[in-house]
Amino acid sequence: MSTKLSNEVATLGGGCFWCLEPIFKELRGVEDVIVGYAGGQAKSPSYEQVCTGATGHAEVVQITFNPEIISFREILDVFFSVHDPTTPNRQGADVGTQYRSIILYHTAQQRETAEEVIAELNQQGLWKLPIVTEVSPLKEFYKAEEYHQEYYQKNPWAGYCQVVIRPKVSKFQKHYKEQLKSNP
Repeated sequence: MSTKLSNEVATLGGGCFWCLEPIFKELRGVEDVIVGYAGGQAKSPSYEQVCTGATGHAEVVQITFNPEIISFREILDVFFSVHDPTTPNRQGADVGTQYRSIILYHTAQQRETAEEVIAELNQQGLWKLPIVTEVSPLKEFYKAEEYHQEYYQKNPWAGYCQVVIRPKVSKFQKHYKEQLKSNP
């Protein structure tokens, strides 16, 4: 008789949350992805407040996943392949502390795995600069306003979606096609 593990949650920030959400939603084993704010000190911040950089929060995705199908390490492999973890407070044209690369761990095991993955990637020298991804405990997650949820899905023809998100999602789909929900 096998015992089913309960779902786990990962909270990650790597630039605009609109870019990360559609990527993680497509992965087999991911049950849910919610965009929001975390890693700062302000209580219940709004998007406008987070955009000022004064709240200390990053734009993040909170990913609920089945560890029997996809591991936290595999989640991190995708995370590090879809953003530049060497640019402090920046992803492309998006600049500010809210766009920093951050892993907000839920357990000591997640912290350990994150630190191992970062050390391995730095050793491999995939980037010319060292990884600056912040690894911190999750204190509080604040769900973003409803119009941010599934933004890419709801607004595929918006300029930012066409120019920034679509190419990132297409590259991800080619590289991870075996791990996609749509690939039986």
